[in-house]
Amino acid sequence: MAESRIEQLPQDDWFDQDLLTRQEAAGRLAEKIDEITGRLAELGKAGGAADAEPETAELNRRLAALQNAHAALQN
Repeated sequence: MAESRIEQLPQDDWFDQDLLTRQEAAGRLAEKIDEITGRLAELGKAGGAADAEPETAELNRRLAALQNAHAALQN
């Protein structure tokens, strides 16, 4: 099978990138927020075991960051 050559544009076409809209980005952040909130609820049901504390702390930090980013997109 012969390889076909791909014609290159003479200059970069930065305007034709696959970029997320603010609405799409907010939707993805909301999905991730829901996922993390669910995981935190699971950990809470487990009785707050000491071995889950590092994961809970990390998830809470991540959740706060995602919520801040989501709020920024809503403005």
